[in-house]
Amino acid sequence: MTPFPIIAVTGLKTEARIVAGPRIRAIAGGGDAAGLEAALHAAVAKKASAIISFGVAGGLAPGLAPGARLIARTVISEDGTSYDCDLGWSKRLSCAFGGATVAGIAGVDSPVAGHEEKHALYLKTGAHAADMESHIAARVAAFHKLPFAAFRVVADPAHRRLPHAALVALKTDGSLALGAIAASLLRDPGQIPLLLRTARDAQAAFLSLLRSRKLIAGTLGFSDFREFLLDVPAEDVLGGTLQV
Repeated sequence: MTPFPIIAVTGLKTEARIVAGPRIRAIAGGGDAAGLEAALHAAVAKKASAIISFGVAGGLAPGLAPGARLIARTVISEDGTSYDCDLGWSKRLSCAFGGATVAGIAGVDSPVAGHEEKHALYLKTGAHAADMESHIAARVAAFHKLPFAAFRVVADPAHRRLPHAALVALKTDGSLALGAIAASLLRDPGQIPLLLRTARDAQAAFLSLLRSRKLIAGTLGFSDFREFLLDVPAEDVLGGTLQV
């Protein structure tokens, strides 16, 4: 066992609560790319064993349902830079989930909202999903020569368009911007049905994420996770229904 923690990079505080544990330091980016990168460098300066990107993502590949698990083979940033993930770690994660898909994940600086945008990014990169943290985490891991992995669960599938209220829903600390959501809905109440559909997709994704976390308790597959099954709290510790 390594004496130093693994840094888990998330976008939302809810994801950070799910992944945090005795050997895991969770950092929520909240859509603030510069702030996240600075926080990661500072965390690594205090010593770390590895970095993992953990959370939900937008689906790019057709046919991926909400809750589908993906392990990154590579992370592709918007400038075309590709970061390879630790092969052994990725294989252990895939095996832990019964052979979950190992594929490329795209790192983006802003949400990919529409079907056309998602399809274009899929054709350009071949990535199965996209999120706003993996490329930053991968870049910091490469800079510090640390092992890196990315595990993401699909929230909005490739054919689903995200409503405006979902695009403004995140504060820079990773919590929900309820005021911004309400203001968006007041301006355009017609997006409510799509927002409810998006919320149901997200709920399925977060339940899958929580169950997945229990399967890789302890060190998230970085070492022998089977020794640490008691490290993860029961579902009700999170306060019942997950806020997404």
